[in-house]
Amino acid sequence: MTPSVQTSISGDRHIVILGAGFAALTAIRELRRAGVSARITVVSPTAELVYAPSLIWIPAGLRTGDDLKVPLAGFFARHKVAHVSARVEGVSNGGRIVETTLGPIANDLLLIASGGRYIRKLPGIENAIIPCEGIAAAEAARDRIAALERGTVAVGFGANPNEPSAVRGGPMFEFLFGLDTLLLRQGRRDKIDLVFFNPSTQPGQRLGPKAVGGLLKQMEQRGITTHLGHKMARFTSDRVVTEGGEFPADVILFMPGLTGPAWLDNACLPKSPGGFVTASETCAVPGLERVYVAGDAGSFPGPDWMPKQAHQADLQAVAAARNMAAELNGQAPTAVFKPELICIVDTLDAGMLVFRNSKRNLALPRFGVFHTVKKMFEAHYLRSYRAA
Repeated sequence: MTPSVQTSISGDRHIVILGAGFAALTAIRELRRAGVSARITVVSPTAELVYAPSLIWIPAGLRTGDDLKVPLAGFFARHKVAHVSARVEGVSNGGRIVETTLGPIANDLLLIASGGRYIRKLPGIENAIIPCEGIAAAEAARDRIAALERGTVAVGFGANPNEPSAVRGGPMFEFLFGLDTLLLRQGRRDKIDLVFFNPSTQPGQRLGPKAVGGLLKQMEQRGITTHLGHKMARFTSDRVVTEGGEFPADVILFMPGLTGPAWLDNACLPKSPGGFVTASETCAVPGLERVYVAGDAGSFPGPDWMPKQAHQADLQAVAAARNMAAELNGQAPTAVFKPELICIVDTLDAGMLVFRNSKRNLALPRFGVFHTVKKMFEAHYLRSYRAA
């Protein structure tokens, strides 16, 4: 279904949401919860959610790709949402027109929740697997490691040099520790070396100093070699090269820094130095009317530890949806999002809980129960989307 490009009349306001990920779906729920009856159209390539936080379990076989694919047709039907299966190509007319591969779509309110993309500028990055890029990448990591009889697996992450906060390092710690646990279970750990590399001497600083210390201590206890404090230079088919030396690697798992979606080059939207949509604390896009952004596509004001993660995207989406509802009711959009980090660094058999907000930073040691909690949260989060 492709909505008409004609401008909506006041009695039939039209909200367009770009993306079908965490921020987009949370915004839909919040809008309907607020009593918004306006038409809602979602633009995304597929009507499907991939539960990315559980990609870490694919190499160990705890999850398959099909486990993490959630069809959204039922959710869209229950919330009276039209879906346009298309790719965004740009935004024009002050945000009122979205250019797509199926043609232009007009809106009265626009929410950009299309996520970001990984920076692929590092020479030789084609030799690395970006395991959080999607199911295919996580399965490629699984298959490469399963076929490795002897050698080295290198695990690391980078950042956006123009926007240091645009980094997602947490999952790479989970891949690292999960692989250690998996290889021990398989009796292969003595044949396969694990190396963690990062340009910082204190990787994972957004989790807080206590968490960083705990992560580095775990690496030491598990016999994981570290190569820290050196800027990455390039990857080859069998080597990681940094400005402070190089080391062999049969499999490279690497998470580059994030930047905004490519279509922003064809959009009338303000961009941050790192290439994201500029946002205010209300998730509004400055200088434009009734245009909002939530999740990884945006650059938001906040503390330097504020994460690019699903939980933060949900919090931003709630604020954006409340402000959109306020505007539809002729009220001032005053809701602001709460900066908050919460994650469980999973190791397949246990996990370390990390929490951070403006008042406190908590990092609990590894407990087996946290692995169970992470699985329970996955089931709870997806329940409303899986419902028929």
